[in-house]
Amino acid sequence: MLHYALKRLLSLIVSLAVASLVIFLVVEVAPGDPASFMLGVNAQPDTVAALRTELGLDQGKLARYLSWAAGMLSGDFGTSYTYRTPVAGMIADRLWVSLPLALYALTLSTLIAFPAGIYAAARRGQPGDMAVMGATQLGVAVPNFWFAMMLVLIFAINLRWFSAGGFPGWGAGLWAGLHALTLPAIALALPQAAILTRVMRSALLDILGEDFMRTARAKGLTRRQALWRHGVRNALIPVLTIIGLQFSFLLAGAIIIEQVFYLPGLGRLVFQAISSRDLIVVESVVMLLVFAVITVNFLVDLAYALVDPRLRSRS
Repeated sequence: MLHYALKRLLSLIVSLAVASLVIFLVVEVAPGDPASFMLGVNAQPDTVAALRTELGLDQGKLARYLSWAAGMLSGDFGTSYTYRTPVAGMIADRLWVSLPLALYALTLSTLIAFPAGIYAAARRGQPGDMAVMGATQLGVAVPNFWFAMMLVLIFAINLRWFSAGGFPGWGAGLWAGLHALTLPAIALALPQAAILTRVMRSALLDILGEDFMRTARAKGLTRRQALWRHGVRNALIPVLTIIGLQFSFLLAGAIIIEQVFYLPGLGRLVFQAISSRDLIVVESVVMLLVFAVITVNFLVDLAYALVDPRLRSRS
């Protein structure tokens, strides 16, 4: 297991190094000069040049990349061009909204999908299975921002159980923070739960047709007992893959939901940074999200090895 983990860790390090270079190059070739954008179209050339020097934009791309990469290794993401504050502090403030939101939504989607997928697989072809599959088809087809607007209309405007948007901060208390994130988390969780339910059902149906499941039934186990004792565990590998991908998506792709609910998360930060050509913020946030994606995949690989020991012997 240790050898397997070290190989995956080396792959993670190489992936991060390549990703940092790609992110830097892609952002740097985007049109527009941050200094000219900040000073406006009527700025004098010498003023623009002075600001470029102050921001470090007059250095070569290689020097800037090495400086940025070395700073990230020490936890220094640089200084925002627009706000003139450390990027690390800005990211930390927004991460305390986006990370709990992603975890909240992932928890909800998992709590919905696991029992729904198992229920549908255990009743294949029956009305209960068809009802679950119809609901998941609707969940996949309808975009999450529409769910978000419907939730606001029903629970915030009509019933007044929740606020329509904003975030009071964790200083107001855990309950206040979770209460503010509930509607956004539900809006994010429902489409993901639909996908995860279908994957769970499909994986279980594949497992139910395996020889070892028939052997378990032949030894006297009921269909339900065989499903819970042997089927669910062996169906976890594809499900873990989807859960890992969903967490990465929920952390990185919640920008629309954050706009709908006016949440001060990473999505809004990236949107604002792109609008103001704050390249250092864009690069740092995207790199952080890539790090999260690659790290989650690394943890999923380790979970694979724990669930299925055969994977360790193949590495």
